[in-house]
Parts: sequence; C-alpha cells; structure tokens
Amino acid sequence: MPKTQATSSSGGFSPEERAAMKARAAELRAEGKKGAKKADELQATLDAIAKMAPEDRALAERVHATITATAPQLAPKTWYGMPAYANADGKVVIYFRDAGKFKERYSNLGFQDMANLDDGDMWPITFALQKWSPAVEKKIVQLVKTALSG
Repeated sequence: MPKTQATSSSGGFSPEERAAMKARAAELRAEGKKGAKKADELQATLDAIAKMAPEDRALAERVHATITATAPQLAPKTWYGMPAYANADGKVVIYFRDAGKFKERYSNLGFQDMANLDDGDMWPITFALQKWSPAVEKKIVQLVKTALSG
C-alpha cells in the first residue's frame, strides 16, 4: 500500500487507507481459492489490529502500512494472534506484538530467523516501540529492507 499523508486523528489508518485495504481484499478474493486465502489472512491481520487498545492499534496500523509499502512481497497474516508478515514460503519474517497482549510497557517489532539481520555473533531481533515518528518509520524501513536482503 502506498504511503499517504492523510492519517486519522489517532495516527492510525485514514479512511482512504481503510478503503484501499478493503478493495485489495476484494481483489484477492476475486482471484480464486489462493487469492481468497490471502484476503482472509489480510482480514485476520486487520481484525487483530482493530482489537488492540487505541495506542497499540495506532502503532500497529503504522507498522502495517510501512511494512506492506516497503515489502509488498510479504503477505500479512496472523501468528499467535499477532499481526505478522510472511515470505513466499509462508514463513513469518516480521511480527508485531502489542503492549496489551502481555501487559507490557511497550509494543514489540520482532524478526524471525528468516530475517537477514545477522551481524557477527550477536544481533538484535526484537525492537521496542512506544511512539510513532518519522525516525521510527525510517528505522523500520531500513530493518525490513535489511531483513529481506541476501
């Protein structure tokens, strides 16, 4: 989904973004069985985000928009009830865990072993998220691109 400047007052999806996601789900369903599965997984992801507390939901919506714009080859799905993004083999590469899920003080953006973040003998695979900003968005774009490189 292309990045837009119009966001809701909560910092979440704008009405235009919501309409575009619904249209994309309808397109996927129209593709047949495989497209319907993708549409159902996208809808499950959007439903999981919608159930979050407002602060977590706003973060999750921005993460979703950023990941889908940066890496359209990743398919949205749920993973243990969390929004996640899988490669062509169906393996989760990136997931978002909202703070409310385990009553933590921050949300998490995590990367599974399919991500190419390797850096020597030790590297971070989970990042705390408290607020959205252009700097956070830039960092997530960089991480997603790195995770998919190689």
